Amino acid sequence: ELALWLERKYGKKGILELYLNRVYFGSGAYGVEAAAQKYFGKPAKDVTLFEAAMLAGLVKSPSRLAPNRNPEGAEKRADTVLAAMADAKLITPAQQKAALAHPSFAVKPTGAGTINYVADWIGEVLDDLIGQVDQNIVVETTIDPKLQSVAETAIIDELAAKSVQYNVSQGALVSMTPDGAVRAMVGGRNYAESQFNRAVTARRQPGSAFKPFVYLTALEAGLTPDTVRHDAPIDVKGWKPENYSHQYFGPVTLTQALAMSLNTVAVRLGLEVGPQNVVRTAHRLGIASKLEPNATISLGTSEVSPTELVGAYATFANNGIAVSPHVIMRIKAADTGKVLYVRPPDPASQVIDPRYVAMMNGMMHETLVIGTAKKADIPGWYAAGKTGTSQDFRDAWFVGYTAHLVTGVWLGNDDSSPTKKATGGGLPVEVWTRFMKAAHQGVPVANLAVPQAGNPVSDFFQSFSRGGNAPSQQPQQLGPAASDQASYAREPSYGAGRYAQPAPSRGSNARPAQTSGRPESDAGLSGGGWLMDRLFGGR
Repeated sequence: ELALWLERKYGKKGILELYLNRVYFGSGAYGVEAAAQKYFGKPAKDVTLFEAAMLAGLVKSPSRLAPNRNPEGAEKRADTVLAAMADAKLITPAQQKAALAHPSFAVKPTGAGTINYVADWIGEVLDDLIGQVDQNIVVETTIDPKLQSVAETAIIDELAAKSVQYNVSQGALVSMTPDGAVRAMVGGRNYAESQFNRAVTARRQPGSAFKPFVYLTALEAGLTPDTVRHDAPIDVKGWKPENYSHQYFGPVTLTQALAMSLNTVAVRLGLEVGPQNVVRTAHRLGIASKLEPNATISLGTSEVSPTELVGAYATFANNGIAVSPHVIMRIKAADTGKVLYVRPPDPASQVIDPRYVAMMNGMMHETLVIGTAKKADIPGWYAAGKTGTSQDFRDAWFVGYTAHLVTGVWLGNDDSSPTKKATGGGLPVEVWTRFMKAAHQGVPVANLAVPQAGNPVSDFFQSFSRGGNAPSQQPQQLGPAASDQASYAREPSYGAGRYAQPAPSRGSNARPAQTSGRPESDAGLSGGGWLMDRLFGGR
């Protein structure tokens, strides 16, 4: 019945037109017009007979037969299409012979084609915004073409120069404004070789890049940036996390510990405030992935996507207001110009008290001054961020931000094989710096919220940035940060599970005064897990 209704409403030619305007032709091209522009650099109405046959042949296997990656296969398939057209009397034998005699075509050069990762992401969310698409549409996005090109070049050049040295084969970059408008997205080094969007779909351990959620939870529980905690060996029911350098510095401030990415302090803080509260903080800031509320969460053992991690960091740049990463601004009907969708303003949901935003911005700024991201530099701009390296150097991260842009970089391997000691403070910081310097050229300088002068926290930052001591308990003066790797002391992979959390010394039940407007994600509180039994006893 549906088929009959469609034929009565549109006719056979109308149905075919709808199909050709929607079907996937490979390399991120949806619709015959986009495919003609993609592969031949011309409108569909101007393609030759051979090129038209090649486009028609793509529908069977668009990724395998795409002419920009398999020209021989695409030509062979076009030959088959031309023969079928001649058999059906759609073209004459003379036309078939002429087309076969002149099969040359010019594939439009497209670099690595990383903009197609964005196109695929748009295609995934269209149905949610306007329902089933049954007409030609124009989608207006937040992407800045110049920044997209800079991002692509930064990833490709870094991998070309150092992928062999560090055994790193893939990378991803996401850059958005503090309110979540995505300006650039690179989902891999070459779209033609792999259409898997690592910026959106891949979930990897963030390592120490997860620590800001631990420290924010601690601030909301009553601690301050100059609160002192001990950096020393720790044993949590047989689990012995270590610092990357295997050195321990005794009493250190929270700012020092975060900047130098000291693992033992992060674990102590996580247990002190409660892993479940750390998970709640991360979800409140926009992390949607399932997070396991156990002691290892402080070292970023639960997997997240680059886009959601960058979106969560954007909350700090947005003065504590919740951020929803987005790429579509407006959708219009191509034929009539009718507006089908306009992105509504996000509700101003204050998910972090501005006081704690200022503290966190100041603390993460020190990562770029004395810590693991000292190579990151944007002249004239106040920047903040955090590096991350997962166990066995499988993932290298840096997420950093200014008042203008929030950008995250991930580098690693799709099969999660270890790199050759690639750390967040190395390759990702280099990519980030190259991109951010270009992105900030000609942009009026704006500042992040930081602690105001004349209060103890501000005095601490001013003293510490000049190399002075923090004001309490004479913490150690630390040397250069060795690395940010989350060292797990050969702990096996982590299971899920419900457990009885030991009572922390303070603040584990403390909840921030503000509430979040976003629903809380699955915190992963159910299910089995031998590691939880080992760490925290039987259920």
